[in-house]
Amino acid sequence: MSLKEQLRTDSITQLKAGNKMELTTLRNVLGEIETREKSGKTPTELNDAEVETLIRKQVANRHETAKTYTDKGISDRAAAEIAEATFLEGYLPQALSDDEARSIVDSVMAELSAERELTMKDMGSAMKLINAQVAGRYDGKTLSTLVRAKLA
Repeated sequence: MSLKEQLRTDSITQLKAGNKMELTTLRNVLGEIETREKSGKTPTELNDAEVETLIRKQVANRHETAKTYTDKGISDRAAAEIAEATFLEGYLPQALSDDEARSIVDSVMAELSAERELTMKDMGSAMKLINAQVAGRYDGKTLSTLVRAKLA
């Protein structure tokens, strides 16, 4: 079952259970998916990776909105935004630990350095291979720092 199908199935489940916050959150995400699929010159179908990216953006937006509400002293709205973000995070793959990320960086760098001596010019090719394995489950800036340290 694709992630989009899972979201649809879960929205029906939440509707039957009477969970308003979860249902509204899922409907918002499904609406955003539908908008993205229909926008542009030709309609397209989002794959699981694109839906994951969209959910990550939705989670980040909710955390940012919660921070704004907290700064303005509207704690009940901030708590609601955090609850929605936490609910959506359940649809994302488990984040990598620091050790797992270092292990991926080490293995890719070892693979690349077996071919030839690496320089800073190889940063882009290394990051491309690493990002393919990490797939958004770890902070890109931290990964970049790890790769720079290996290349230096």
